[in-house]
Amino acid sequence: MVNHPPKSAGLSVAVRVRPGAGRTRVGGRYEGPHGPALIVAVGAPAVDGKATEAVRRALADALGVRPAAVALKLGATSRDKVFTVTADGDGIPARLVTLRDGAGSA
Repeated sequence: MVNHPPKSAGLSVAVRVRPGAGRTRVGGRYEGPHGPALIVAVGAPAVDGKATEAVRRALADALGVRPAAVALKLGATSRDKVFTVTADGDGIPARLVTLRDGAGSA
């Protein structure tokens, strides 16, 4: 018999969106209303959810998970958002800290 770890509700990731950027970039820290947030710059405009979708995909790529594993939890019309990442992997929280706080932090 194989024991599997219990499924968690997912990891909440606070994000500060910078729409209309020249290029997509994931990294940096912003002290937002949901706590320390990861800055995600995307080229998509903040219109009709385009920036939110671009951020969802960029966040998935940066964390090494499928886009389907990243879902918006809070902030549909705000630059301050919270996403839920539901993916297996112990390295995701560490990767998030590295992206948000830099490689030198530990």
